[in-house]
Amino acid sequence: MLEIKCPYCGKRSQNEFSYGGDAAVKRPELGKEVSDKEWDNFVYLRKNPRGNHREFWHHVAGCRQWFKVLRDTSTHEIFKTARLDEEL
Repeated sequence: MLEIKCPYCGKRSQNEFSYGGDAAVKRPELGKEVSDKEWDNFVYLRKNPRGNHREFWHHVAGCRQWFKVLRDTSTHEIFKTARLDEEL
């Protein structure tokens, strides 16, 4: 079981959180025309890296805040957590 340090609430069990995806993926710009291929790539194509990975997590059973996590996907070790407006 993972223990995740919420930057707002402190350490909690992983059961309180929901994974939110890759923090490196950039959403297409609002108000800009996007081709079907670009939209499909944004929605469906994701890397599945081994090793250090920046991720979004949501504290659904706590403060309900979104934050970033730097985690090793092979060992599940969490190196750092940060608010969305902070560097990771």
